[in-house]
Amino acid sequence: MPASPIRKLVPYADKAKQQGKKVYHLNIGQPDIQTPEVALNAIRNFDHKVIEYSHSAGILSYRKKLTKYYQKHDIDISAEDIIIGAGASEAILFALNTCLDTGDEIIIPEPFYANYNGFAINAGVEVVPIFSDIQSGFALPPIADFEKAITDRTKAILICNPNNPTGYLYSWEELETLREIVKKHDLYLISDEVYREFCYDGRKHYSAMHLKGIEDNVILIDSVSKRYSACGVRIGCMISKNREVMNTALKFAQARLSPPTFGQIAAEAAIDTPDSYFEEVLGEYLARRNVVVECINNMPGAYCPNPSGAFYVVARLPIDDSDKFCQWLLEDFDFQQETVMLAPASGFYSTPGRGLDEVRISYVLNVNDLRKAMTCLEEALKVYPGRTV
Repeated sequence: MPASPIRKLVPYADKAKQQGKKVYHLNIGQPDIQTPEVALNAIRNFDHKVIEYSHSAGILSYRKKLTKYYQKHDIDISAEDIIIGAGASEAILFALNTCLDTGDEIIIPEPFYANYNGFAINAGVEVVPIFSDIQSGFALPPIADFEKAITDRTKAILICNPNNPTGYLYSWEELETLREIVKKHDLYLISDEVYREFCYDGRKHYSAMHLKGIEDNVILIDSVSKRYSACGVRIGCMISKNREVMNTALKFAQARLSPPTFGQIAAEAAIDTPDSYFEEVLGEYLARRNVVVECINNMPGAYCPNPSGAFYVVARLPIDDSDKFCQWLLEDFDFQQETVMLAPASGFYSTPGRGLDEVRISYVLNVNDLRKAMTCLEEALKVYPGRTV
């Protein structure tokens, strides 16, 4: 089981704080945005005498209410098409265990969300990575690359849209390309869409559930963590119109009894969050993205594509080893008693040796703190012993 590139440097950050340094946390997608009041009030006003198990698939009233949320996004599903999980993490595990047997292969464009590696190991599944390039902004790899990767053990393709860690937003044409591959080889398409609300520059999010002719092949993964800045409630879901898939996944859900009750109560209430909340949040993230992208591209030897979704960037820096660099930032560097915590991008690749000159940055801090963090990064690059340019 690989260590998380997002969390493995926490002991070094803790030590830096003990030494009196201020650490700007850009390593993890923990927004500083306030959780909607309607969700917090639902927990505050909980008046049941017993905190009970829910149905293994999740509280029915919540699942019914979720269908109305998805209808707003032109996704027509029923409550029976939804299984609530303890975050998108559990939902992905359900999907992998349901659709793939031990030794089966799943194709994932890399870099990808680091925990996909851990989920695959947990399920006994082998990840087959396909390289996407920073120069293209991490666009979908060519169809020929998928065809070359498919074997008789290939059972699924997994994408994250908008993407974590790159922020790339797949176009309709790219999703259509995936549809053709999935249909031709009768594969599952597992689509992680937890950042649906965060799309910029007038770009629109298209769901894998919109694709025609592969309805039984598509599995949608979703979560409330980032949508409502409620990471700690640990509520996500797995959605599919394939009855056999959902009946099988329910067995895995039954094995863990039920998802968290308080999390579901908060998540159900959060659906009533007004649109104005998202408009304000989107504007805030857009400003943050612009600060990070502009600052990095003004640093000599650094390059950062301009992402259209989520709240992450993968940036190329003039460094020899991103793991060493990110640890050095916490152990040996400070600028005016401040430093920055980043996630080494090597942990977001499955192929050894890739991402050594890249870092993932989560722009989840306010603009003022982001500017200070970027100043720390710029000053660090000037004195880093392993600088390559």
